[in-house]
Amino acid sequence: MSALIECVANFSEGRRSAVVESIVGAIADTSGATVLGYESDSDHNRAVVTFVGAPDSVAEAAFAGISRAADSIDMDEHRGQHPRIGAADVVPFVPLRGACMDECVRQARALAARVGAELRLPVFLYERAALQDVNRNLADIRRGGYEGLKRQLAAGEPPLPDYGPRKLGSAGGCVIGARDILIAFNVFLTTDDVAAARQIARRIRASSGGLPHVKALGLRVRGQAQVSMNLTNYRVTSIARVVEAIEREARTFGVDIASSQIVGLIPADALTAAEAERLRVENYSPARILERHLDKIK
Repeated sequence: MSALIECVANFSEGRRSAVVESIVGAIADTSGATVLGYESDSDHNRAVVTFVGAPDSVAEAAFAGISRAADSIDMDEHRGQHPRIGAADVVPFVPLRGACMDECVRQARALAARVGAELRLPVFLYERAALQDVNRNLADIRRGGYEGLKRQLAAGEPPLPDYGPRKLGSAGGCVIGARDILIAFNVFLTTDDVAAARQIARRIRASSGGLPHVKALGLRVRGQAQVSMNLTNYRVTSIARVVEAIEREARTFGVDIASSQIVGLIPADALTAAEAERLRVENYSPARILERHLDKIK
């Protein structure tokens, strides 16, 4: 059985379905790569594409997706709720069946060098593939967004790319890395007050002394306040624990949880159907379980 890695690529387009489908098509057309699913959100103005395969095939598919996105998305015109620095915003590799983190790091660094040289995009390596400690945390790279990063690079200020030019063109920059499985999870509140969502996000995220392995920010999505999260170790801090913490904090603002939402795929042991119902997960289904897709791949 061959080694299998996953890529969960985030692109800065969630409103033009033809552009999203074109990017997905470029990835799917790569020999040896299998697209497990994709979804887009108009408020975030962002699409997430999940694909798997042998390491070399996934890296080739990622390059095809990055190239298509760079040709299709003008960051000078992009507006959305989610932080972003580029058309192909974040491209992480994740070890799955028979693969190790070292292989994902190798693929990430090779891809970063290729994207910088051939597509002339500034590329930042993050998480386990980082070459600079200041770029290890994704939030530090994206803190000022596309507009802020453009000013910082023009002034020669960090974060500085590992490959490619030290200036941003209309396709922006690209963050490539290697990491473990994470769960992208959103909680909607029964209010449109985004300030409440931001305060709750600050209280629960690890960087502010909240729950370990939780990254969070507050946004307004679908006209509601949303706590948008990445759970980087769901075995230490579970989905249920996060929802319960948000529920407690929400009460201090006189609001409640309206619903919650999975983004992408999740491991089978991260959430049961019964838990999903109790936690008001609006889009849970067996099709969200990663292993169900992997079982079909030889």
